[in-house]
Amino acid sequence: MNSKGIAAVAKTIRSLSIDAIQKANSGHPGLPLGCAELAALLYGEILKHNPADSKWADRDRFVLSAGHGSMLLYSVLHLAGYKITLDDIKNFRQVGSVCCGHPEYGITDGVENTSGPLGQGVALAVGMALAESMLEAKYNTPSHKIVDHYTYALVGEGCLEEGVSSEACSFAGHNKLGKLIVFYDENRISIDGSTNITFTEDIAKRYEAYGWQVLKGSMYDIKKILSLVEKAKKETNKPTLIMLKSVIGKCSPKEGTPAVHGEPLGEEAVAQTKKNLGLDPEKFFQIDEDAVKYFADKKAEFAKRQADWNAEFEVWAKENPELAKEWKASYEGSPDGNADDPVYEVGKSVATRTASGDMISAMGARYSYLVGGSADLKGSNKSGMKCDGGTYTPENRAGRSIEFGIREFGMASEAAGMALHGGLRPFCATYLVFSDYMRPSIRLAALMGVPVIYDLTHDSIYLGEDGPTHQPIEQLSSLRSIPNLQVLRPGDAEETVEAWHIAMEAKDHPVLFALTRQNVPVYAKENADWRETIKKGAYVVKNGDATPDVTIVATGSEVNMALEAAAKVSEKSVRVVSVLDKNLFESQSEEFQNQILGGAKRVIVAEAGVKTGWEGYVSSKKDLFTIDRFGESGPAKKVAEHFGFTADKLAELINA
Repeated sequence: MNSKGIAAVAKTIRSLSIDAIQKANSGHPGLPLGCAELAALLYGEILKHNPADSKWADRDRFVLSAGHGSMLLYSVLHLAGYKITLDDIKNFRQVGSVCCGHPEYGITDGVENTSGPLGQGVALAVGMALAESMLEAKYNTPSHKIVDHYTYALVGEGCLEEGVSSEACSFAGHNKLGKLIVFYDENRISIDGSTNITFTEDIAKRYEAYGWQVLKGSMYDIKKILSLVEKAKKETNKPTLIMLKSVIGKCSPKEGTPAVHGEPLGEEAVAQTKKNLGLDPEKFFQIDEDAVKYFADKKAEFAKRQADWNAEFEVWAKENPELAKEWKASYEGSPDGNADDPVYEVGKSVATRTASGDMISAMGARYSYLVGGSADLKGSNKSGMKCDGGTYTPENRAGRSIEFGIREFGMASEAAGMALHGGLRPFCATYLVFSDYMRPSIRLAALMGVPVIYDLTHDSIYLGEDGPTHQPIEQLSSLRSIPNLQVLRPGDAEETVEAWHIAMEAKDHPVLFALTRQNVPVYAKENADWRETIKKGAYVVKNGDATPDVTIVATGSEVNMALEAAAKVSEKSVRVVSVLDKNLFESQSEEFQNQILGGAKRVIVAEAGVKTGWEGYVSSKKDLFTIDRFGESGPAKKVAEHFGFTADKLAELINA
């Protein structure tokens, strides 16, 4: 180890960080100043990576869960040779800069994930480690280890206080994810003061109780840190938490205080910090030549590790052509197997959750890299994969069905981490109402543009007796408001089949299904090309006249209600439109929308949820056939009658 080079890198990280934050007049200098040695060690000595190719499949992953310390990451990525220039750093936190306020996946070379909301980063890291273990089991052979890397994360007190970290770390310990190594920046300072005002639990005991190995050291003893990492790697049946005592804002006049956490140091303190570091207080963005030389000397080593892997991969691919085919398909997102879609007869009653379960098995056979599970609701969600090779456990890493436990937020974050890792297509399942627990992770997945599939069932008051706590009302509207999240609510089993095709073809965004608990009849579609038209978000189920009197715009189970209501109104021409994807339909041309709606004199919207978002479809609020209050406990049919949410009442509205 080149101790001089490491010290120079750490000094330069501090130099670049404080100047970038001061120039932006915004940022968090405390973590970059406090953790510079660790970053230097990670990118110089610990990580298996190649800055020339940030997407190398077998690289180690590093997650900065404490994303407010982003300048730590940008500085070391720049020094290591990733595609971050000094000008990028000088434009920290400015519009258009790749050096965003918090790390953003897909914007900055070498950044593995978006991290800002505390706790989600470590949960994403758990998902990455989970993915690595599954891919090891699938692709490695006695002769070749082509999947063999670690996932590292850096967390602070804030990450460990957030509940999602508890969910994910409990899952990681239970599943013995031994190739997950988490560094804890133990500075014991938060924005409002010492963490002792709110956070006094024994963290080591907590993580030991989760089934983790816990190691302790100093953030500034680089030899000790390296030895702790080696010890962590030797423990193959436990993830490891390495607790490193640190000083927030180290080397600054404000070190060890809350004042250095979330605001620039100020010009005087910056100058004093530079003096403390042995830098010229009059110069800006100073880079130690020894830091440059250190990474220049590492360049060939980085490249050789990937070249050696590439050579081994080629030999492996020749020896294992079927596995190589599956590998290629998984990274392209293309099918690598065969399975027929389930077929449903018109008139047969099938819950869309059941049809989705049928498609999970079909897609599992068609895509060998489809994996997932539910939050302890596999039977109720119908989310078990019949071709899965069993349940994923520490003893069966090849299993494709995952038992996430009753940890909805953790589950969603772990699924996003798996998608970020690559090589797998994850889905996760629970009740639609519990998307409230998952929402922060769903939002982050949409922000990152990763193709997680959310299989959410029990989508309305029709789930019945469990009552208002379990009956979604505002969730559909709320979820549709998340940019880049595709929300699909199929009306019958056939539409559910098409929804799964749409989801599997999505590459740059997550997809969410809202599915019925109750059986709904498969209805006849009057237009032969409906399977193509539905890809634009909506299609005509029942035509009515060329210019109908009324068009009913419906989603999910309400499409059947609309058809039933239309049949009760013989004196009017009624068109019924099924809207699988409201946002997608609204993004189509005005000509297409008018073609679907049919130029009707009147439009009625039918959806078992709040009216929010549908107002623009109707000329009168009375034509919003929706539910704008919480549900009731009782048998589904009785609850619907109680609300007046029936085909008879809809028919009365059509005639009004």
